[in-house]
Amino acid sequence: MDNKEVKRAIEKIVVPKEKVFNAIGKGLKMSGQGRKTKKRKVLAGSAAAAVLLGMTVASGFMNPTMNKVLANAPLIGGIFQEFDDSMGVELANQDAVTELNQSLTKNGVTVKLTSAYFDGNVVSITGFVDKGVEKGHNETGEVSFDMNFEQNKGDHDPWLSGSRAIKKVENGYNFQWKMEYPYKSFKENFTLPITIHNINGIKGEWKFDIPIKQEKNSTLAINQEQGYPEDEVKIRIKEILTAKASSSLIYETVEKYKGDDIYLKAVDNKGKVYRFGDETLLEESEQEDGYHSTIRREMTRLNSDITSLTFYPQLSAADPKVQQLLNSKSFTLKSTRFNLGLQVNDVTQKGEKVVIDYQLTGLPKNLSKGRLETINHNLEYLFWLVDKEYLTKIDPENPWPPKNHGIPFNKVKMVDKATAHFQSTFDLNGEERIENFKLENTMLLFDFSSFVSTKELKPFIVELPVENE
Repeated sequence: MDNKEVKRAIEKIVVPKEKVFNAIGKGLKMSGQGRKTKKRKVLAGSAAAAVLLGMTVASGFMNPTMNKVLANAPLIGGIFQEFDDSMGVELANQDAVTELNQSLTKNGVTVKLTSAYFDGNVVSITGFVDKGVEKGHNETGEVSFDMNFEQNKGDHDPWLSGSRAIKKVENGYNFQWKMEYPYKSFKENFTLPITIHNINGIKGEWKFDIPIKQEKNSTLAINQEQGYPEDEVKIRIKEILTAKASSSLIYETVEKYKGDDIYLKAVDNKGKVYRFGDETLLEESEQEDGYHSTIRREMTRLNSDITSLTFYPQLSAADPKVQQLLNSKSFTLKSTRFNLGLQVNDVTQKGEKVVIDYQLTGLPKNLSKGRLETINHNLEYLFWLVDKEYLTKIDPENPWPPKNHGIPFNKVKMVDKATAHFQSTFDLNGEERIENFKLENTMLLFDFSSFVSTKELKPFIVELPVENE
């Protein structure tokens, strides 16, 4: 989960902010993953999303629209109510959810899969795991699955994008896995093999074959482009696919800077607001005019009687990490793209701790208390210390410091909010460490992206053609 997503998550989740910060931090540390790339969302995003979603469910927040339709939902719809999944409730109403009864017990832990659906860009699987998981390594109330789909291995499994939600029930835990369908072309009916390698650290190969079904999507071909020369980005709306309970937008972006993200909102000509969810990257390439990405993104189901959509894009700009060898006690780092800086006043090693004293420059004046609080928390993840000999071993598609050769977390202290003066302390003997640590062999990496506000771009109108099958 990258820092831009952290910022957006905090703004949207309706729970106490401190709990959100703690949940995100725990999700990052549990997963051991770093910044999300467009290539795919790594499991860190899923881990943090699972914690946040679990908090939302536990807080009692429920979509009021869902409560209205639940009265007519079949029994299977109850599991979707638990996880505030309005799409699942609607599909249950339409008899479009496949009920499952697949159960396996390994090493004293029973996993039962109960339902599956496939609608638009979303595949959902629900199930139950018994309280045998509480013998594992996690704290009570936490459940984590190490798993793969099809014959994939490790974090490069394209099915790992999405969210995971857990709810404590009698004798165990209900769960829901929601994945983005990862392939360019759709199969209406297929079998999805799942292998769970361990649960809460308890090993045992739980293997299932899940029938996945979806009726054919209807398609609206659009192919309309909007350019933003000042920001050096272009958006081409290509088509909209509509299933039973959701739609999917397929669009292409062209960006000068690799890593920039475009977020969308849309309003139809009758005033209905359309929200956009997770994405699947279908194609990407570097061409003369910039970086091209073709994306399929889940959206609210398109009303059939509308004639146009007005899109409201937002640009979240990427800023490459800057770096400095810690052979100097003071130095200045500058953002590559923006008027932001990091003035390091002092670097000191005190036994098993390294303390960096610094000030942030270029920030807006008179920052609110909430904004300062966000900055303070984000700083815990914006610094990396990495053994300089291992910089080239960081995977650009799933960036994270190599094990035993990097420290990605620190403890932050605000020294003076008026001058944005902070201190970060790194534990050399923590879970993430650097073997044979020496300051002169260590590179500091810093990410300015969290401080760059999302920019609202000029809205544009897309006229919708007559729907065709």
